[in-house]
Amino acid sequence: MKKILVVDDEPSMRELLAIMLRREHFAVEVADSRATAARILATGPFDLVITDVKLPDGDGIEILRHVKAAAPETVVIVMTAYGSTESAVAALKLGAQDYLVKPFDVEELKIVVRKTLDSQQLQEENLLLKAEFRSLHRLDRMIGVSPKMVKVFDLVRSIASTTSTVLIQGESGTGKELVAKAIHALSPRRNAPFVSVNCAALPEPLLESELFGHMKGAFTDAHQTRKGLFETAHHGTLLLDEVGEMPLSMQVKLLRALQEKRVRRVGSAEEIDVDARVIAATNRPLEQLVRDRQFREDLYYRLNVIEIQLLPLVERPRDILPLAESFLPEGKRLSADAGAALVRHRWPGNVRELRNAMQRAQLLARGDTITAADLGLLDEPPAPPPIEIELDRETIEEALDRAGGVVSQAAAELGISRQALYRRMERLGIGRRAPG
Repeated sequence: MKKILVVDDEPSMRELLAIMLRREHFAVEVADSRATAARILATGPFDLVITDVKLPDGDGIEILRHVKAAAPETVVIVMTAYGSTESAVAALKLGAQDYLVKPFDVEELKIVVRKTLDSQQLQEENLLLKAEFRSLHRLDRMIGVSPKMVKVFDLVRSIASTTSTVLIQGESGTGKELVAKAIHALSPRRNAPFVSVNCAALPEPLLESELFGHMKGAFTDAHQTRKGLFETAHHGTLLLDEVGEMPLSMQVKLLRALQEKRVRRVGSAEEIDVDARVIAATNRPLEQLVRDRQFREDLYYRLNVIEIQLLPLVERPRDILPLAESFLPEGKRLSADAGAALVRHRWPGNVRELRNAMQRAQLLARGDTITAADLGLLDEPPAPPPIEIELDRETIEEALDRAGGVVSQAAAELGISRQALYRRMERLGIGRRAPG
């Protein structure tokens, strides 16, 4: 039941409003002054406050300011005497939802109250829908609205609770480590360590020591016994980044550790039980490496229990603008030409390159709006068409919403021309929108 507070110093008006609103099935409380209203408002949230502008200890404008500061979700309707509409206009500027001029018809009050609360309900539903949209299109620190990325998010959520090894494949900069961290963050292992190692950065002897540890004196620089990353990630998650670069002789040792869930430190004969979920990532096609005998087939199948494929940005242009906007601080925005240029660019460095471009543009921008010139993307040649674009009604309407009704910006995000988008809108019966 919606709660309404009525504030008026006239007893007859308070009683009339209370009776009428209770008949409409609202919970109603009344106050005869600003001070009383403040005490009642402090007891809990209200959906609506109806207040007279003139009160014996102040005015309704002060109540409006108090409500908007303490509970901005509460809507306010002000009442004013005929000929005093200046106060009502001032109240609207301060955030009042509507106003009534006394004397007013009871039916008029009902209409205004119902319209106000319906508007509030719609805003609440929109917030819930936006939150649901964000939960569907955001995963940990990752953002994606394209169907391919939504499927990736769904897959991550479904496998996070398992212990299966995962193979993440994708070009450099597509977010493989972020996906691995998201799997860990959503898993029962989230409170244990997440440990990563770049297999391409270390020669074989150092990589073996890094993964499995070593005993004091095992080699020249082994001045003390050290745990390896498998032990460090015990009960947690171990990311083997760039696993395709691992030497074949080291692959044999990794396979054994995965099969037996035990490791042997360099220089030791003792085996140590380990429980680490292993996620492997690579920007090289492991299947081709297997065919070329550069990667062990048995290790490939041991790692590839669950496969996640991350597409390059050029193949998912719908993600470019949401990603770019996520890199902007509050108060900054993209111009229409910047949005179009971002979508046209090929982004060979993928999300990493996009993030760096946005950070650089923020430093170069002279105001709150980032332009194509700030991004260094003037006269950018168009990117090749994406492999697959789903242009159904929902896809187009979402793009138009994000673009604030600007068709050229929505078309750029979708990777098609403005004319093509207009034709598609006409076929689907989607009306043109006024830019927001």
